[in-house]
Amino acid sequence: MMTRFLLSISLTLLSVSSTYAEQPNFILIYCDNLGYGDIGCFGSTKHKTPHLDKMAAEGLKLTSYYSASGVCTPSRAALMTACYPRRVGLDNPELDGAVLRPVSTNGLNPTEITIAEVLKDAGYVTSIIGKWHLGDQPEFLPTRQGFDSFFGIPYSDDMTPRDGKPWPELPLMENETVIEAPVDRDYLTKRYTERAVDFLKTNRNNPFFLYMPQAMPGSTRTPYSSPAFQGKSDNGQWGDCIEELDWSTGEILKAIKELGLDDNTLVLWTSDNGAPRRNPIQGSNLPLSGWGYSTAEGGMRVPCVVRWPGKIAPGTVSDELCSTIDMLPTFAALAGADVPEDRIIDGKDIRSLLFHPSIAKTPHEAFYYYQLDQLQAVRAGHWKLYLPLDQKREGLRDKTIQTPARLYNLKTDLAEETDVAESHPGIVKRLMVYAERIRADLGEGENFGPGVRSVGRNENPQPLVLGK
Repeated sequence: MMTRFLLSISLTLLSVSSTYAEQPNFILIYCDNLGYGDIGCFGSTKHKTPHLDKMAAEGLKLTSYYSASGVCTPSRAALMTACYPRRVGLDNPELDGAVLRPVSTNGLNPTEITIAEVLKDAGYVTSIIGKWHLGDQPEFLPTRQGFDSFFGIPYSDDMTPRDGKPWPELPLMENETVIEAPVDRDYLTKRYTERAVDFLKTNRNNPFFLYMPQAMPGSTRTPYSSPAFQGKSDNGQWGDCIEELDWSTGEILKAIKELGLDDNTLVLWTSDNGAPRRNPIQGSNLPLSGWGYSTAEGGMRVPCVVRWPGKIAPGTVSDELCSTIDMLPTFAALAGADVPEDRIIDGKDIRSLLFHPSIAKTPHEAFYYYQLDQLQAVRAGHWKLYLPLDQKREGLRDKTIQTPARLYNLKTDLAEETDVAESHPGIVKRLMVYAERIRADLGEGENFGPGVRSVGRNENPQPLVLGK
C-alpha cells in the first residue's frame, strides 16, 4: 500500500513538472485580521460571501492552513521569506515588539530573499497592492524587496497620529512616493480592487505575481468599507467590510476570466491571522478556540481557498498541515524558479496537497507556534502540545503566567477543550523533542540560536511625507 502511495505521488510530481511548461500566474489575496469562521465556506452564517463560496466550490479548501504568527508584521515576514519570523529577526524586534511602527528603525532585511524576488528572477512581473508592514524606510519598501510596483499603505490602518504617538498621517504610497496623506480608509478596498484589475489588464501577456494584502478588516475597532457596503450586512461594520472583501474577490476572478487568464492563474485567498477579540464581538474564529494575536488555533489557523481551473479539482478539501511559509517554495516549483540554497528556509513545497488533496500528506514533521519571541506550542500530525512554561507570555504584553503542558487532539477537538496530556505521555515526549530541536536552532527570548538572521536596521529613520 505504501509503495503504491509513493508511486502515485512520484507520478503526480512528474505530471506536474511536465504540465506547467507555461509559467502560471499567481494572485495571493491576504486579508488583515479576518477570522477562520468569517466567511460562508468556512461556516459563517452572519456574512454573505457568495464569491468566496463559489471559489471554494470551484477549488480547494485548506482547513489546517496556518499563519506563522498571530499578528501582522511577523506573519507577513514569514509569507515573504518562507521562514519562521524569529529566523529573520522580526518576531519581537527591539523598540518595536509585536509589530513594526511608523518611522521604525527596523524592517525586513534587504539581504533576505522574498517570494517576489524569486519570481522576478524567473521572469515574472511582480506587484503589491495593499498593506506592506515590513518597514517604511526606503531600503525596506516593497520596491527594494522584489516588487516592480507598490500601491498601498506601508503599515496598519490604525497607525495614525494620537496622544503620545506623533506619527505621520496614514500615507497612501505609489512605489516609493506618498501620494495622499491621510488616505480615506473607507475606499481602500475599492481602490485596491480597481488597481488590481488594471494590473491584470496591463500584464495579461506576461507571467505575473500579484500580492494583494488587503487593509481590512484591519486593526481599528471600527472596520472601514465604501459607502456601497456600509450598513448592508447583518453584522455591523465588521460584516460590511467582509462582504466588500468578498465583492473584491469576485471582481478579481471576473477579470481573469474575461482576460482569458482563468486556466493559467492560481488564486490563493487567506488571512494574516485570526480575528482579534473586540467589544462588541464581531469577528469569528469558530469552531476554533481563541482569538487573533495568540497561539490558540483561532489565533494562527486561517481560512484558505485555492482555485486553478483544470489543475485543482473543484470542491476538494485537505485537512493536512500547511502554512503561509510554504508559498515561496510551492510557487517557485510551479514557476520553474530557483529556491534559495544559501540559507535555511522553513517552508515546504505543497504541490501534492494542491493537486491530490485526497491522498497527499503534509511535508511538515512539525509546526511551531510562537508568541513574539517565545515558543509556546508544537503541532505534529493532529496533535498539538502547549509547552510547559514557567513564564508564559500572555497576549502581546509582558504579563506572564505559569502553565503546565497541555495536549489536544485537533482531529476531534478543534475547540481545544479536552487536555489529554496525562493519557498520552509518549506523544507529549515526542512533541517536546521537536520543541527542543527548534530551540537549538533559533533559541528563545534573548538567547539567539545559530539559525537566527539579522533584522534590517536604519538608525536614522525619517517620517514619510506627502510628495516624497
